Formats: sequence, structure tokens, C-alpha cells
Amino acid sequence: MSTPLISPLVDGFGRVHTDLRVSLTDRCNLRCTYCMPAEGLAWLPRGEILTDDEVVRLVRIAHERLAITKVRLTGGEPLLRQGLPHLVARLADLDPRLDLSLTTNGVGLARTATALREAGLRRLNVSLDTLRPERYAEITRRDRLSDVLDGLRAARAAGLDPVKVNAVPVRGVNDDEIVELVEFALRHGYRLRFIESMPLDAQGAWDRHRMVTADEILDRLGGRYELEPVGRADNAPAEEWRIVGTDSVVGVIASVTRAFCGSCDRVRLTADGQLRNCLFATEESDLRTLMRGGANDATIEGAWRTSIARKGAGHAINDPGFRQPERPMSAIGG
Repeated sequence: MSTPLISPLVDGFGRVHTDLRVSLTDRCNLRCTYCMPAEGLAWLPRGEILTDDEVVRLVRIAHERLAITKVRLTGGEPLLRQGLPHLVARLADLDPRLDLSLTTNGVGLARTATALREAGLRRLNVSLDTLRPERYAEITRRDRLSDVLDGLRAARAAGLDPVKVNAVPVRGVNDDEIVELVEFALRHGYRLRFIESMPLDAQGAWDRHRMVTADEILDRLGGRYELEPVGRADNAPAEEWRIVGTDSVVGVIASVTRAFCGSCDRVRLTADGQLRNCLFATEESDLRTLMRGGANDATIEGAWRTSIARKGAGHAINDPGFRQPERPMSAIGG
């Protein structure tokens, strides 16, 4: 019996979606100043969070019926999800070809990296905006830099590859560490990516003038290194440059100044089961209610396709009428 052909997940602009970001929790153990207020946020009630069975079912539908090939687990902070290695193992068991990765702040990584790798996780990204303990405590409102550095080492030792480090430079906060962060990544074999800050904070206090642009980042790196353009792999968000004389590359995700919406292949699922066809979407599709109401796989697939079909051309950050989504980044998932 032949295997039925899978129809790809295509929007109205012909973009094929193969990359699913799944938020496992909106909770976080840091309070980064550019993300949320010091007192934190009102977390989702636990009964509204997708169960492991529900996460696995939605990922299975996405993979088997919508041709999703990459799944990235996010948060909040996904390492706060109880039983995470077991969930990763269940997702890996769906298909060994499924590319499973995770984005984390790294605080709990030292004690979980080996278990996650053994469960089937392939690679991860760790958010790290500074190498200076006092500055880290100021930015995150927590004194946990040593835990993150330990977690990075543990990830490498566990065989996760590549280990990527994500840094968001903010003017007057940590933009003087751009070269220092690259040198750190070179020494330890991590792959560094700089990300332009985006208007996704809970406070609505994003300031374009404090955003360090891709051009500025590259100018500063060019003063220290000779850079050779590599380009963008497939539909990846990062443009990459090879540091001449090394095997290392550095990436820049210029979501604001060099928007890559025209090649976007990502779709997002929030921790409470809401499907978002764009990071900056102002509408969501409720897959959780469909599931808990007894909908079959075909119905859920149809809702998924309908949502993606409505996806806009781009995020419109640079348009005068731009409206920031109600959910902050911590509640959407990276």
C-alpha cells in the first residue's frame, strides 16, 4: 500500500511552512528588563497549558499531515516544564528524521543537557546577552551567569551540535560587548547569533533608538575581524558571515532592518494551544479547544491550513500603523 502524498503547508503568498515553534510554558525563571517587569507576569493557569499528549498529537499532525520537518521547543523557559526529557523522547519517537531543537536561557541546562540529548534533542540555542556577572544580574534581575556558562559547557559535552548563543545588543546596555561575545564563542566552539531587539516586550517600552542594527553590528565586527559573507541557509532567519582564518561563522538576525518575511517558513504554537501564523500576529487560531472538544485530525489539519492561508505578507514593524501583539515574546514562544 503506497504512502499518501502530503500536501505542504502553503500560505497565500506561496511560502511553504516546514518549521514549527512550540512553546511549552509561559513561565520563566529570569526577569529580563527588555522582556518583562521585575514582578513578572500573570502566568497561564495550568489547566490551560497543553498536556504532553496534546503537544505530541499536534506535532504528529503537523509532521504527518502538514509536512513539518523542524520542531523547536521554546517558552517562557522550556526547562521549567516538568518531565521535559520524556516529552522530547516521545516527539523524537514520532520520526527519527524530525529535527528537534530547543531555545533556553540556559539556567537549568547543566543538569538536563545529557538527558535531553539521550532523549533525542539534536541542538539548542542559549540566550546570553553579556559575559559580565554584574551586568547579567542587572539585565536579568537574577545572579545566574555561572549557571548559564556551566550549562553551555554541559551541552557541548553531551554532544548537542551546534550549540548556538543568542545575544540581543541594546544601546547603552551591552552593545560594548559585541566583539567580546564573538571571542567567547570562538574560544569555546559555540555559534553566535546577534538579534535586533524587537517590539515584543510586556511593558510596551521598546525604543527603536536603543536597537543596535545589523549594520552597526557588522561595522563593529569588521573592525576586529575580516568577514566573508555566507548568506542565509535555506529559510533560516540569520544571515551568516565566516570569520576569515577560522571555521567559525557569526550570524545576525535583522528582523527589523532587513526583514526576511518573504521567505518565512515558520508557524508558532503557544503553550495554551493557540496557533499563530506570524510572530507579530494579532489573531490566533484555537487548536486546544478543538482538541478538547473531540475534533479529529482532519478537522485540526483544516484549521491549521486555514490559519496559514490568512498569513500576511510581513510583520509591518516599520509601518506607521504597526500594532504590537497583545502577547509578549515570553507568552508567544521564540
